[in-house]
Amino acid sequence: MGTLVRLLPYLWPRRAPGLRLRVAACLALLVLAKLASVAVPWLYKATVDALAHPGDALAAIPIGLIVAYGLTRVVQQAFTQAQDAIFARVLQRAVRALSVQVFERLCALSLGFHLDRRVGALARSIKRGTDGLDVILRLALFRTGPALLELAFVTAILWAAFDWRFAAVVFFTIAGYVAFTFAVTEWRLKFRRAMNARDGAVAAIETDALVNIETVKAFAAEDHERTRLDTALKALEDAAVASKGSLALTNGGQAAIVSAGLIALMALAAEGIRAGTMTVGDFVLVNTYLLQLYMPLNLLGLAYQQMRQAMADMEALFALLDETPQVADAPDAADLPRGPGAIAFRHVEFAYRDGRPLLHDVDFVVPAGTKTAIVGASGSGKSTVARLLLRFYDVSAGAVEVDGRDVRTLTQASLRRAVGLVPQEAALFNDTIGANIAYGRPGATAEEIDAAARVARIRHFVVHQPQKYHTLVGERGLKLSGGERQRVAIARAVLKDPPILVFDEATSSLDTATEADIQDTLAQAARDRTTLVIAHRLSTVVDADQILVMHKGRIVERGSHAELLAAEGVYARLWAAQARAARLETELRATRADPALDSRAEFASSAPETTTGGRR
Repeated sequence: MGTLVRLLPYLWPRRAPGLRLRVAACLALLVLAKLASVAVPWLYKATVDALAHPGDALAAIPIGLIVAYGLTRVVQQAFTQAQDAIFARVLQRAVRALSVQVFERLCALSLGFHLDRRVGALARSIKRGTDGLDVILRLALFRTGPALLELAFVTAILWAAFDWRFAAVVFFTIAGYVAFTFAVTEWRLKFRRAMNARDGAVAAIETDALVNIETVKAFAAEDHERTRLDTALKALEDAAVASKGSLALTNGGQAAIVSAGLIALMALAAEGIRAGTMTVGDFVLVNTYLLQLYMPLNLLGLAYQQMRQAMADMEALFALLDETPQVADAPDAADLPRGPGAIAFRHVEFAYRDGRPLLHDVDFVVPAGTKTAIVGASGSGKSTVARLLLRFYDVSAGAVEVDGRDVRTLTQASLRRAVGLVPQEAALFNDTIGANIAYGRPGATAEEIDAAARVARIRHFVVHQPQKYHTLVGERGLKLSGGERQRVAIARAVLKDPPILVFDEATSSLDTATEADIQDTLAQAARDRTTLVIAHRLSTVVDADQILVMHKGRIVERGSHAELLAAEGVYARLWAAQARAARLETELRATRADPALDSRAEFASSAPETTTGGRR
């Protein structure tokens, strides 16, 4: 019942008088169709009685009754088809409204929610839920309601025309049918839920494999993925067989109940004919009414099953709508005006929802217009700093400030408009290069897109493509190389024109030569902006105004490149290790041209690491 109540606003939408008028018209047509439906058997009865006693009536009477019988059936179908046509707009508008509402809720949910979900299973759940709305509204309004209305009409007619026994047989037959259907359908619900869970697992495996098809092929894992899918499909097969078996049991029980009621009615009618209180036409009338009720009854059982299944499908959808974002705007949240973009982390502590701590007393300031780099080993918490700045998560303690304002007092949209992010793995949409760049500022002109591409050093590549900016990048941008995807992401951030730029391992997918080439580009893009660079390669941050060295969630060192080298601490050791690795890489490349250098490369690979060996 709670699900049905939640569906009422979609059936009777606010501020939509045209749609409400359509619903009212459909209800009126529904009543007219049912009145025509219960009139048909009476015309049939009159025709039979007239034909049974041809001497008592004019020959034209049966013909007229037959014509009236046929016309009444036509009118009944016309009313039914008209209500379906009128209601189509209401139904599609309801599906559209729910789909938009669910999508809006998903976009509003925090990053942590999406990291815990599988995209394929989530998409399949949403599809089943929106389809469930279609099923429930269509069946509840035009199948279940009309069936119950016709049942009331027939029961009243039989009681008034004959006696209470006919009405009692119809009533108890219907009551038994409905009770049996409801009870068995509730029992069957567990099979449907099990089948939904298996179906979601199949969708997740299919999506994962297709989204990561390049990895699947690179590891020759096609057979492995096929085996995974076959195992999941086997579980789905077993669940579907159990569901179909329970459906067969339900249909058999329903048929037995209706047959018992039909036998009882026909016996009463036969007794009435033998007693002279009923005519052959009355016998046909009673039989026709029950057979006529059997179709809506059968639809009622099927409709209830489908509605319960649809409600089970919608449970997950409403659960999404009820999901509370981990990060939400405060009731009095204000927009962040465009400013210089100063950043401050004030003794920030952060732990994930599972309680796993990640940042400890992180405290630093990035003055407006300066460049700060955060370096450290993998897992030290560097990228978490960027996520907290964008308020993908809320801090556990302390505060993150932009231009002196706690980000928790700002609207998330205005905060994120002030920050341009170039992530480690550029996320591109399956669209054109131009559309992906323009995502930084929807509505940008072609000239502005071209200028951003020039800054990111991707324009030369684009203009030499046959479709130029209309070139499709493929799923997740897989038609482009890693470096090209990263350049598109940089162009997107440049086009956004924010006061703050965050480069989260932005050049990690570029080769050394390309990386060196793009450093000047990044420096130009970051000019007069506050820049936060999260980097693994220390060579990319030597020009930073300050460098923060993180280790196990703490800032263990800070200073300029020269100051940190002089301190001979963690940063100096990282610098020496990376310099040694770069030197070894150069020497190994040289061995391809001069095999005599092999022994030198081998010696270099086994030499002990020193603190100052890589100092510049």
